[in-house]
Amino acid sequence: MHVEEWVQALPPIAIYLVVGLVIGVESMGIPLPGEITLVTAALLASQGITNPWLVALAASIGAIAGDSIGYTMGRRGGPALLERLGHRFPRHFGPAHLARAERSFARYGVWAVFFGRFVALLRILAGPLAGALKVPYRRFLVANAAGGIIWAFGTTFVIRFVGNAAERWLKGFSWIALVLALLAGAATTLYLRRRALSHSVQQEAVAAQHGAEHPAGGVAGALARRPATDADAAVG
Repeated sequence: MHVEEWVQALPPIAIYLVVGLVIGVESMGIPLPGEITLVTAALLASQGITNPWLVALAASIGAIAGDSIGYTMGRRGGPALLERLGHRFPRHFGPAHLARAERSFARYGVWAVFFGRFVALLRILAGPLAGALKVPYRRFLVANAAGGIIWAFGTTFVIRFVGNAAERWLKGFSWIALVLALLAGAATTLYLRRRALSHSVQQEAVAAQHGAEHPAGGVAGALARRPATDADAAVG
């Protein structure tokens, strides 16, 4: 079962808890589908199943708390923790991934935490890496909270708006499709009727031409073409 199907089967209160938990664990440095979970919950909000404000709030709390826990783990574990994560999750924390994340921190400083919330790789690594690099926690917390709140509320309401717009468009499209189907049916009927009429006219034209070439037709023509008999000779 996919994440979307699994989330849709839950009651609303459980969806909020799952959104916060999955995003929180992902922010701690464990690769989980946090963004997919948030998008799914936001789409459910566009259908009236969940409350978008509660979805965004749960995502914000999960992001801020998870990043803070990841920061603490990275600060205590240091680079050795990142190496262990690299061995455990090589597809997400391999040497190339860590080097790219470190370059982002070296270039953008604490802003890497803020913008990292919008990038898949940095969203997972921001907390542990900031802790391992000894970024001051107050600066980290401000960037972390700002990025988490903007990402959570922005994603939720953009997806909700797109979902509502898509639903309205699809409802309109159903009427458009019906009109197009009726027009196509009428056009096909007219085309077939015209072809039948044209064929009938051609048949009549052929019959008329044949009659002109052989004017004696019908019973008179048959009698004219009949071989002479003895009775005919006697009459003559």
